[in-house]
Amino acid sequence: MKIFSGNSNRPLAEAICQRIGVLLGKCTVDTFPDGESRIKIEENVRGEDVFIIQSTSLPANHNLMELFIMIDALRRASAARITAVIPFYGYARQDRKDQPRVPITAKLVANLLVAAGANRILTMDLHAQQIMGFFDIPVDHLYAAPVIYDYLKKKRIPDLVVVSPDVGGVKMANAYSQVLKADLAIVVKKRISPTEVSPLSLVGTVADKNVLLVDDLTETAGTLVSAADFLKKQGAKNIYACVAHAVLSDLGVARLRNSCIDEIITTDTVYRPVIEGMNIITLSVAGLLAEAIKRIESNLSVSILFEYDGVRIG
Repeated sequence: MKIFSGNSNRPLAEAICQRIGVLLGKCTVDTFPDGESRIKIEENVRGEDVFIIQSTSLPANHNLMELFIMIDALRRASAARITAVIPFYGYARQDRKDQPRVPITAKLVANLLVAAGANRILTMDLHAQQIMGFFDIPVDHLYAAPVIYDYLKKKRIPDLVVVSPDVGGVKMANAYSQVLKADLAIVVKKRISPTEVSPLSLVGTVADKNVLLVDDLTETAGTLVSAADFLKKQGAKNIYACVAHAVLSDLGVARLRNSCIDEIITTDTVYRPVIEGMNIITLSVAGLLAEAIKRIESNLSVSILFEYDGVRIG
């Protein structure tokens, strides 16, 4: 087995290699003066089982091109099997035609990954599970939830209610409520624009309760912040928010700094520099991904990674 990394999240790749007990593969990943990606694999990979770790976060297009070119380079170097390990799968929100004359970009990215030469995909917390069906190659879809569960159980938040900030996240929120033995509530929202939402109603009760908002990703933080403000008006006490992917833009950072959210819990699927003025806890998914990589390399089942305390995740 050999593991290589693009430039999107090298610290995570190094942590995964440390957990497995292998060295990160040697390769050159930089750019030509005109901005084109320049890739060179610096060691022999003929007949090897190869994994490429690359999140397709900001800058998404550049990181995607790095991934495509690395896959192509490894295929042409006669790697036996190439697994693209994508902790954060970009373009996942463009998974359907919700308006006339718009693309299904999540499907396009899937086609490009296969065309480049990927034999398998390992990813985490897809925005929509149907994206797995966009591929004609095996896809292992993990969840960061077990890592977050461990942190929350140690935290022992009293009088806890798990809240889904939209109807689409009810299944995930329900799993959290079962593991944490907490009540469940749902905020029904209306989307005004790509960066703004308006809460309409609450299913459940949060009065005099501590609240855990659960979502798969946040970028502009519009959904989380508006839901938190709405829940505060409904009598909630402390408000915590956990998201697998904190792909935070400048607008999202500004909103979260000024919000009533007391703590943000996320993971290192996306590389993010330290953000001042925010109580943000970053948990590592390196152990989870390392275990999945070891099992894939040994042709073992990864289904054990989908359970936590007897509760099925996802």
